[in-house]
Amino acid sequence: MSDPQTSERLELERTVPTRGGFFARSLSAQLLLLTVVAVMAAEVVIFVPLLAGFRESYLREKLQSAAVAALATAGPGQPGSSGAGAMPDSQQAALLDALGLRLVAISDGRSNRLIARDTSIAQVDRTISLDDETFIQSASEAFSEFAFGGDRTLRVLGSTGDEGFRTEVVLTDGDLRSALFAYAGRVLFYSSVLAATTALLLWAVINKMMIAPIRRITSAMIAFGDKPSDPNRIIVPEDRADELGIASRELAAMQAKLSETLKEQRRLANLGLAVSKINHDMRNILASSQMISDRLVTLPDPKVQRMAPMLIKSLDRALHYTQSVLAYGRAVERTPEWRQVDLQATVSDIRDLLALGQDESEIEFVNAVPEHFEVTADPEQIHRLLTNLCRNAVQALTSDDMAGIGVVRRLTVGAERLVSGRTLVFVEDSGPGLPQKAKDNLFQAFRGSARSGGTGLGLAIAMEIVEAHNGELRLAQTDTTGTRFEIELPRGAPSDPKGSNGKNDGLGKSALES
Repeated sequence: MSDPQTSERLELERTVPTRGGFFARSLSAQLLLLTVVAVMAAEVVIFVPLLAGFRESYLREKLQSAAVAALATAGPGQPGSSGAGAMPDSQQAALLDALGLRLVAISDGRSNRLIARDTSIAQVDRTISLDDETFIQSASEAFSEFAFGGDRTLRVLGSTGDEGFRTEVVLTDGDLRSALFAYAGRVLFYSSVLAATTALLLWAVINKMMIAPIRRITSAMIAFGDKPSDPNRIIVPEDRADELGIASRELAAMQAKLSETLKEQRRLANLGLAVSKINHDMRNILASSQMISDRLVTLPDPKVQRMAPMLIKSLDRALHYTQSVLAYGRAVERTPEWRQVDLQATVSDIRDLLALGQDESEIEFVNAVPEHFEVTADPEQIHRLLTNLCRNAVQALTSDDMAGIGVVRRLTVGAERLVSGRTLVFVEDSGPGLPQKAKDNLFQAFRGSARSGGTGLGLAIAMEIVEAHNGELRLAQTDTTGTRFEIELPRGAPSDPKGSNGKNDGLGKSALES
């Protein structure tokens, strides 16, 4: 059912995304990549705090090791200086070498004790008090050490133990910087493993829960778009309550409705083709009937003289209809030819056409249009509009639902001027009301019929005529006491021959602007 331009557009839409490569085509691949990037970004955010924590732990361990060594080597009565009684230089060097330090000293709050010292210490580049260091300072020092350290001498102070001992060490930061680099490498490795694992697990879950259903919906849309008239290509919705379940059910409903609409359009096209084939022969038959009716006028019989004018008028109108019968098949009514129409006379003519004015008619017809009431409209189209509505009312009044003694069968057509200057025309009957199916599909061809075997074209054509006049057709009331249709027409012909949308369709400005 798709035309070449539609097929070309669909093919273009399918091929354009492939230009971006695999990640541009695959939503799951994009999800996997974005998850990895997100986890790595989170690791970068916490990298500096991790680095600061590792640095502090490294320096605390140095203080703890120095404190243990100092307490193990100190004896009672030893002096608290590097003078007589201090550790020999060889032992100090061995201790410092084992601890990786250049100076060790402890304090118990009453006295200070120098345990070991490297005599080559010239000066200290930076003094660090771990007990007084804030998180910002710790992070700053860690970043500085990581980026610029390696050959600086650090003096580190901090409390050790629970008895108020305070330890002081001096060290070169080369080992600290190497340890920081090693730790950063481990963080990077484990972060990469964590990111990959998290991404794969998340991708597997989301791919099953979201990507696969979305891919299924996409495939169903493409397959349906290739042949929307095939009901077998309508997606079978999934039994799930989330958004994807709702989307699949709505898509299935939309596809089913579209498929049904296409069937109706194809049926309408076939109907137009069939009508076009019989239109020529029908015109010939009506022309012959018109010639015979012209001869009837010459007969002196009073009944013939009374009925012949109506017959001739009906045949003339039928001939005119055969010329414009394909208008609905083209899905548009012709542009109205605006005239001043005597609405009361038009309604009276419809009464005679439907044979509702004779005494033997079981339906009471009330022409409630005021005398000399004029509207600006196309005479032929307004006649067709009211004829369709009145014929539907007659069918309702003669249906089986109206069986019963004393049931009122009345059809009323009236009109009035509204305060806004617009014209309100109503067609009202005392019938049984419209069935629910007709109300649900009102004004839709082949679906809005109120009786079995009907096509629903009457109301559909009536709606087209009203829209061509920039008016409004609505169902004002329908119940067991009757049905009322209202037609609201503008107060005059449109002043702009191109219409309100600028197109040369002859419809004039909109009803709201009239």
